[in-house]
Amino acid sequence: MKNLKKTATLLILLFFLFSSFGFSAAKASSQKKGKSYSRTKVSVKVVNINTAGIGELVTLPRIGNKIAERIIKFRKKNGKFKRIEDIMKVKGIGEKTFNRIKKRLKV
Repeated sequence: MKNLKKTATLLILLFFLFSSFGFSAAKASSQKKGKSYSRTKVSVKVVNINTAGIGELVTLPRIGNKIAERIIKFRKKNGKFKRIEDIMKVKGIGEKTFNRIKKRLKV
């Protein structure tokens, strides 16, 4: 009978232990899924399209090596950009791409 009481007590303790662990794991997994938000500021680098090299230009969304090279070639051939909107004259940069990157551009 003593062994039965010990076993029952042990099972009850294990049940509570696993129950509390399961609750903690559920809480942690919900935080991993993005349900917990923080208000940290992410610094976004502004790129000068008249002086930027390929390395800086490719940090812009949707700008890869080829388009970065085209921007530099366009700049060498036509001179400095007067407005950021002039970047749409470069082949491969349309209105959709421009709208994605315009907040990160300067002349």
